[in-house]
Amino acid sequence: MERHFQREMESLKTSLIKMGSVVEENFGIAMRSVLEMKEDLAHKVVEADKRVDSLEIEIDNAVIDMLALQQPVASDLRFILAALKINNDLERMGDHAVNIAESALTMAKSKRYESLLEIPKMFEIASTMLRDVLNSFVHLSPKIALSVLERDDVIDDLNRVMTIEVIELLQKNHTMIEAGLELIRVSRNLERIADLTTNIAEDVIFLTQARVVKHHADERVGSHEKPGS
Repeated sequence: MERHFQREMESLKTSLIKMGSVVEENFGIAMRSVLEMKEDLAHKVVEADKRVDSLEIEIDNAVIDMLALQQPVASDLRFILAALKINNDLERMGDHAVNIAESALTMAKSKRYESLLEIPKMFEIASTMLRDVLNSFVHLSPKIALSVLERDDVIDDLNRVMTIEVIELLQKNHTMIEAGLELIRVSRNLERIADLTTNIAEDVIFLTQARVVKHHADERVGSHEKPGS
């Protein structure tokens, strides 16, 4: 029975890694659809989101079965609870990738974008945060997870800068209202994806160290990697 339960735990982790990979790929394609103004890439993201939704349901069902049929010990229960939260956050990231792709469709039709302002920089940071947080989960590394948390403020600052820059743009050219709104929409979706990666980073720390760091930024700095219990 214990061996069967461990196989289920490994299967759950594998499914989460697979879902993370799909979400990461969709996010990358969504951002390419914005940066390159390609409608075909945007449509691809919208279609691929069905796979994300399917994986979310599959993982949810696996977690429910494990909680209903097994009696996990503390460390296993932490993993199951973390898996449930990570699953939800990944699905929400997939939704934000779709939002970005939908903005790309509008932007591709407009062709009025001389500059994407801070969007390329935000994408670069958010994509590395997502890559690293998935890596922290695969290797159960709180050290990598902490490095993700430390980058969230950078995205928040760039999102605020974007709003200011778009307002200045609209003051100079009132015909750019639709373009400006889509730039803000993409920026906010990037900021939300970064927030969700920090949620997962917090879950990895909880999973490996039984330590809650949410809303305790001061506890993040100076923390050292400890073995999972």
